[in-house]
Amino acid sequence: MAMYDVAIIGAGAAGIGAAKRLRELSLSFIVIEASHRIGGRGYTEETAPKEFFDLGCHWLHSASLNPFVPIADRLGFKYVKPHGWSFKPYLDGRWAGESETKECEEFIDANQARMTEAAQSGLDVAQIDVTEREHHWTPLFDYWVSLMTSVDVDQVSVFDHAHYNDTRENWRVKDGYGRLIVRFAQDIPVQLNSAVERVKWSGPGVSLETRKGTVTAHTAIITVSNGILNAHDIQFEPELPDWKQEAIAALPLGNYNYICLVYDRDSFGVDHDYCTWMSEGEVALGLQIRPFGRNQVIATTGGRFATWLERAGAEASADYVKERVATIFGGNAIKHVVSANVTAWGSDPWVRGAYSAALPGQGHQRALLAQPINGRVFFAGEATSTEFFATAHGAYLSGIRAADEVMTSMRDRVLA
Repeated sequence: MAMYDVAIIGAGAAGIGAAKRLRELSLSFIVIEASHRIGGRGYTEETAPKEFFDLGCHWLHSASLNPFVPIADRLGFKYVKPHGWSFKPYLDGRWAGESETKECEEFIDANQARMTEAAQSGLDVAQIDVTEREHHWTPLFDYWVSLMTSVDVDQVSVFDHAHYNDTRENWRVKDGYGRLIVRFAQDIPVQLNSAVERVKWSGPGVSLETRKGTVTAHTAIITVSNGILNAHDIQFEPELPDWKQEAIAALPLGNYNYICLVYDRDSFGVDHDYCTWMSEGEVALGLQIRPFGRNQVIATTGGRFATWLERAGAEASADYVKERVATIFGGNAIKHVVSANVTAWGSDPWVRGAYSAALPGQGHQRALLAQPINGRVFFAGEATSTEFFATAHGAYLSGIRAADEVMTSMRDRVLA
């Protein structure tokens, strides 16, 4: 049985980042993936020839700092640089005017400033506790938070808002973000369909029990989602220390889903390649109308509502979006829908959610989640990133960080 320097659990962006870096460091490794595919929460489907739909990560966030931008350039993947966030609210049967749209943007900015101020003062509270609750734009702001964090405003710390490194450069990958990750990883050998069920780390190395046998290594890098760790799908012997379990529990995954309506023709007449929003009472919905000029409408849901709609099923989810598209653009706008792609990240058995959110009072836990244990068990993934959590590039960079920590630990043992 081979003895690797490192066993990497998970072949998402973090696992790929770790593997790429370990190869540069000339360390032997094996990547073990529970699913039938690589990419994790980066997953693209082709809805028509050369027309793609990202079921997971969509945007090159903080693009000037995002390592996937030069990777995309090198691999010939196209992306779009918006001149700003296209934002057009639809309210009570009409499009909002310019002054109303500006008012909405100012309301969002003011709430963000309140959260930043609270965090800077050391007040680790829920975002709901410091934002305006009685404004007519509050439901739309709450919806926006559910997309940014995958949970609702009462479930996430203001620290997450304040600590995220947001350059406000959010570029869409025309050729598919998931495809980009898979293409980038094509030179990395991965053992698929091999869910790790137990990690034994009491000896000088680690032993990983998988559905395809046992893997041994000097160290392990755990890159699976906190949804998997919180569900105890992987057993650890001995159990992880209390401080590590507390960090895992403090950063649960919320939910975020896409509903993509696919058309056989242009049903809108004008290229609405922007995000449009609708608010009706306490429900708001974001829509991308014909992104990249494609015959698609993509709706996004987050937080508790995403979970509720996911449980209602794919057909109910598609019907929900069709009703709202018809409300805005008229009944003809849904006549030529030929299919729908609906994500269900909350019930994905290899992820169990969208991305992590720090619970109120737990904004400090990301750094603790990232810390290794006894120089043998290391942790990576978006939840361990202290500035780019909830993103593919944050996961990727965390994998590189974990690989470097492994090398440092091995050198320290040699010198000891």
